[in-house]
Amino acid sequence: MSNDPVLHLLGLARKAGRLELGEEPVGAVCRARQAKLVLLAADAASNTYRRAAHFGEAGNVLWLELPFTKAELGLALGRGSCAMLALTDVGFASSLVQKLSARDPAKYGPAAQQLKTKADRALQRQREKRQHEKNLREGKKKPWAVPSPAKEDAPPAKKTKPARTAHGPARGAPLSGQRRDASRPARSGGPHKPGPGGRKLSGKFRHHP
Repeated sequence: MSNDPVLHLLGLARKAGRLELGEEPVGAVCRARQAKLVLLAADAASNTYRRAAHFGEAGNVLWLELPFTKAELGLALGRGSCAMLALTDVGFASSLVQKLSARDPAKYGPAAQQLKTKADRALQRQREKRQHEKNLREGKKKPWAVPSPAKEDAPPAKKTKPARTAHGPARGAPLSGQRRDASRPARSGGPHKPGPGGRKLSGKFRHHP
């Protein structure tokens, strides 16, 4: 195994079953959305670059050029040569690009930051899953259920107002301090009320010229 830290990490990923070598295996894991990073040899052919770009678009995954030749990659990974490979573990992918970024920040820095964010999120999800499973085993957490609404949370009933008719309030409704319009004539047979100007009106209207 090579003493170079990047090549050494690739060897560890292969032993852990997290590395795919060759165009066909790389294309398969990209289409299955299992690839986390596609890597190319520095002397890979132009057709290989185009296929890597296609795989990256199909699998929504980054692809980068390594500072190693096909022969150097093949020697480190136990093959005659290797032009394309893919990591299927975000932790390995993030660690490898961090090492590349330390050598060439301008070329690998943005990819290193992007993969680090993904790796941190994946690690957080794994921790939450393990903690949830532990709580279930220990009986500390009951299955989630929809909470029943409390009575005190119910909105107060609205007070309904008595319906009004075309001639005024409904029968039995309080007048609430309202007075009869003094300009209206009194009904015949009822008590006389002062009309306009203080003059009394009889049961019929009086015409004043």
